[in-house]
Amino acid sequence: MSNTQALTCFKAYDVRGKLGEELNKEIAYRIGRATAQILNANTLALGYDARETSPELAREVAKGVCDNGTDVLDIGLAGTEEIYAAVSEFGACAGIEITASHNPIEYNGMKIVKHGSQPLSANEFASIQHIAEENKFSRPQSAGLVINKKSAARESYIEKIIAFISL
Repeated sequence: MSNTQALTCFKAYDVRGKLGEELNKEIAYRIGRATAQILNANTLALGYDARETSPELAREVAKGVCDNGTDVLDIGLAGTEEIYAAVSEFGACAGIEITASHNPIEYNGMKIVKHGSQPLSANEFASIQHIAEENKFSRPQSAGLVINKKSAARESYIEKIIAFISL
């Protein structure tokens, strides 16, 4: 039996799928690991929205990222704009926000960016999908760590909002 699995949760620019059918913990792990590998990331900022399933999916993404040898900068409960800010603030190589945005509650997903909070190229996104589908990953020399950046991310984000409002 092949390990290859077509992942229908990959859409044009992000990952979205019906929970249990198109997206689950194993797929989240594979996407996290594939993202860290394809983007050759040393650090990856990770946040999640308020959906009930988001923290669990974030834990699986973090496991995959760490198994790639990449450190996770955990910013916890955060909006998509906060993950973009954290990627830039901490100089992370990539960022993943667990969110299904406006989709119904039975869905969840991910928004993925690279260094500088830049969008992925079509080729990078397709490569992440391919590696996650193949479920064949490179072997790192050591596992990455999860680093708590919740307070630092929040403080930095609030400072930026205050500075913007004060303009």
